[in-house]
Amino acid sequence: MEATLLFLLLLPFLHAVELDTVSNTQFLTDGDTLVSPARVFELGFFRPGSSDNRYLGIWYKKIPDTVVWVANRNHPITGASQVMLKVDNPGILVLSNNITTFWSSNTTKPSLNATAKVDDTGNLILMDHTDKFIWRSFDYPTDTLLPGMKLGRSNMTGIEWHLTSWNNNQDPSSGEYTWGADTLGYPENKLKQGPRVIFRGGPWSNQRFSGVSTFDSNLTFTYVVVLNVSEVSFSYVLDDSSILSRTTLNSSGHLENWVWVENGTKWQLALSLPRDICDSYNICSGYASCSLDMIQQSCACLDDQRFMPRNQKSWERADWSGGCVRRTQLVCENGSEGFVKYSNVKLPDTENTWYNMSMSLKDCESKCLRNCSCMAYANPDTSLEGRGCLLWFNDLFDIRGYSVGNGGQDIFVRMASSELVGESNLQKKGGAKIKIIIPVTILGVLLIGVFSTWLYARRKRSHRDRGKSLQVSKNNQDDFELPLFSFSTIATATASFSDKNILGEGGFGPVYKGVLEEEMEIAVKRLSKTSSQGVDEFKNEVICISKLQHRNLVKLLGCCIEGDERLLVYEYLPNKGLDSFIFDKTIGMILDWTKRFEIIKGIAKGLLYLHHDSRLRIIHRDLKVSNILLDEDMNPKISDFGIARSFGGNETEANTHRVVGTYGYMAPEYALDGIFSTKSDVFSFGVLVLEIVSGMKNRGFIHPEHDHNLIGHAWSLYNEGRSMELIDGSLAESCNPTEVLRSIQVGLLCVQQNAGDRPNMSSVIMMLGGESALPPPKQPAFFMEKEFLVADFSSSTYPGGSVGDVTVTEVDAR
Repeated sequence: MEATLLFLLLLPFLHAVELDTVSNTQFLTDGDTLVSPARVFELGFFRPGSSDNRYLGIWYKKIPDTVVWVANRNHPITGASQVMLKVDNPGILVLSNNITTFWSSNTTKPSLNATAKVDDTGNLILMDHTDKFIWRSFDYPTDTLLPGMKLGRSNMTGIEWHLTSWNNNQDPSSGEYTWGADTLGYPENKLKQGPRVIFRGGPWSNQRFSGVSTFDSNLTFTYVVVLNVSEVSFSYVLDDSSILSRTTLNSSGHLENWVWVENGTKWQLALSLPRDICDSYNICSGYASCSLDMIQQSCACLDDQRFMPRNQKSWERADWSGGCVRRTQLVCENGSEGFVKYSNVKLPDTENTWYNMSMSLKDCESKCLRNCSCMAYANPDTSLEGRGCLLWFNDLFDIRGYSVGNGGQDIFVRMASSELVGESNLQKKGGAKIKIIIPVTILGVLLIGVFSTWLYARRKRSHRDRGKSLQVSKNNQDDFELPLFSFSTIATATASFSDKNILGEGGFGPVYKGVLEEEMEIAVKRLSKTSSQGVDEFKNEVICISKLQHRNLVKLLGCCIEGDERLLVYEYLPNKGLDSFIFDKTIGMILDWTKRFEIIKGIAKGLLYLHHDSRLRIIHRDLKVSNILLDEDMNPKISDFGIARSFGGNETEANTHRVVGTYGYMAPEYALDGIFSTKSDVFSFGVLVLEIVSGMKNRGFIHPEHDHNLIGHAWSLYNEGRSMELIDGSLAESCNPTEVLRSIQVGLLCVQQNAGDRPNMSSVIMMLGGESALPPPKQPAFFMEKEFLVADFSSSTYPGGSVGDVTVTEVDAR
């Protein structure tokens, strides 16, 4: 059985000593074990399979070949070294041989006379003298989830709970698969291979997860779900505590739940995920659902009347990678649109969503209708007596159809007004039903019938004619189109572009705050007649961002082209630019370390999407702290795509004689030779990380003891083992030293001189979220202001970004 790992313990099962606690006077050595009070679990040393490496782990007392937790999984004990586990002052659990430390609890709170024990849930707990826990192994799972363990995140401590597979049955080091809660939008569990999602458990709904089937056993348990400002977590508790149950993520990427059958003295498989081909993440792509007919997989558009395959010929060859598109594009004006209900489906990926679990479904519909970016709404948890609102702000991905009564949910998808004429109940394959929800505001128009259809078609032709200059074909791909706003609408929203509404100004022109009639706040970027940028940059920004959908990218809502006017309409982000926080010592205190670390990871995820997951590989070329905007929850969004470049196919780098970007963030190969690639964005990201950690600017950095810039200063501190001195003083009390040091080292890896030495963004994300040792960085590129002569043009910062760094719009590469 693959899930049962075949272990050979270091010594025979008759151990030298069985302990109940470990302290600074009572040590655990080779051959000893630490046993839980009811003798359910024990901790000791083991060798996996035929490996000569030794590890400290926890297993079932009666089932010693089933290890559920490993302390030093990435740092094995080799050779005949004599090791011991003990509590060192001031209250740290340490595994060492007095020369090398193989593992420690890394606790930072001093506590004299601390002791450690294993309880009957399998939790290794370090306690102070008052029996208050200081550290516990349940906060650091390996490949096994036990009853009572959590998946998710603590917003108070910054701890993330997730499973990570073993490399193989003989190597418990961190493998490539992870299973944990994605908390970027409405929380849901995802199985990943590296950064790539391979299965999604679906959102929580009425005592179950919509993407997980029922268990194939008589096991009864209760899910514990916590969704609040302090914590987002999922766990389960067995109704019968005498039953042994565990959930493991094996080295092949399968999530399996096992129950111990006492009579059969074996583990019985109760559930295995993914189950079938339809569990493969996003296999049918956008606006399509996957269903099984017996054992045959089939992808279908949500319904044939309103959606069609993006590429019909590929679809007929069972190539569903293009997904489906709307037959009628959304216009979003005068509240004329409505919703169509689809039933018995696994709700789409919730990464780019917003939720409020106290809002009624009616209010949820109204809120979605008022926001042109909202594509769908649903009540994710039907157990809340009609309360619960979940809104999607991107295309709908990873949908699965279920038969009636087999766990599906309802979702209401936004439709153009012409798609709402009449009312139907269409029974779809896989059990999905369609019901049209028509807003009261358009009932009168619908009664007009033929006139309404004619009027709508005429309006679409008008929009299409006005927007011809905006449709750009690239490499025979689909045209990029955006909703068009009239100039009068934008002028009214901004009080005729009043100076009082100016949020900032850059190379493109001024940026204004506006409010549309439906009380939707927007940010409007207006191309100045004296701008150093022009129509090319305007079109470029539209091309690059119009089809991008990610939580960590700013959302482009539409544009306006009338006469000489060129305007871009964005979502309004109330907290403006990240630079206004981290470079201001007063308000910078608002961003404690936990939030700054989340911002770093959010930027990394947005950049990974641009480089890897978007339809075109996009190089931003002007990534800097002022181009990172913050929403109302301080979540980061990358902005300003006016000078971005997109790659197609297998392109990885390009060369230009027109170097654009911002001095202090440009990679050396780009600034000097005009060569840009994803690795030049990685360099900019590294600079940005060091600025976020330190609260100081790379450009213009002055230190009384040397002439280095911020990168050079960070490099010097790293080599001297003094990296913690780089941190912003306001973060001293809130910081997690391990995360700070890891962030600094990742930043230095990103700014290495040679582009080939820099990690890609998928590796960056894994390094930021992992616990394994990082490779040592090589010497970074040092930029000193005296080395370059650059033109001093205006910044092209997007709405709300303060102008603190100059965007160089043209420099001849040598």
